[in-house]
Amino acid sequence: MALDPRINVVTRSGAQAADIDEGLRAYMLRVYNYMSLGLAVTGLVAWFTAQSPAILGTIYGTPLAWVVMLAPLGMVIFLSARVHAMSVGAAQATYWIFASLMGLSLSYIFIVYTPTSITRVFFITAATFAGMSLYGYTTKRDLSGVGSFMIMGLWGLIVASLVNIFLQSSALHWAISMIGVVVFVGLTAYDTQRIRDEYTDADGAEMASKKAIMGALNLYLDFINLFLMLLRLLGNRN
Repeated sequence: MALDPRINVVTRSGAQAADIDEGLRAYMLRVYNYMSLGLAVTGLVAWFTAQSPAILGTIYGTPLAWVVMLAPLGMVIFLSARVHAMSVGAAQATYWIFASLMGLSLSYIFIVYTPTSITRVFFITAATFAGMSLYGYTTKRDLSGVGSFMIMGLWGLIVASLVNIFLQSSALHWAISMIGVVVFVGLTAYDTQRIRDEYTDADGAEMASKKAIMGALNLYLDFINLFLMLLRLLGNRN
């Protein structure tokens, strides 16, 4: 008895969809693993740095403080611009160096805030991030409009933060933190959806690895900034 050719078409389509779905899950798991390990490196470097008064004095008591604060931004720009020309090993090394430099620049939080409040805010951030990232991954709604709006909000936050360096306004500081929470919550969902949609099984192993590193970098920045905004609002100072 002859088989209906439509059955073969449906079977092949189902198998291809299953392969893509399995590949997407593995790809997203790689992204989250890179992000989580980057956060772990940052946290460990920040904590160990905060335990050494000599290192803290060297960093924050000299012009080196500006280098430590601006170096992570430089690494982000460098990695974003050069990742396609790098080997996977070089991209990974740049990412780990970036995470370490972020740890140096964030070591001050262990001096300014109590350990209990840092821990509490971290778990609040993790729960919020996980919920919004899951939403971005599973929703069928196109979040590109939300992402564009949040990116405009991010630029507004940068400008307001620069202005407040000179004004030193506590009210503006509070407003920046509140709006920042909304912006980075939205960006978490948008970036997750964008990373998901950029996946294709046509990518080779090298391209997939580079995409995973850049995806992790974006989610890492969303997490860190959300954490810092919440810490300003909810953290208890020493």
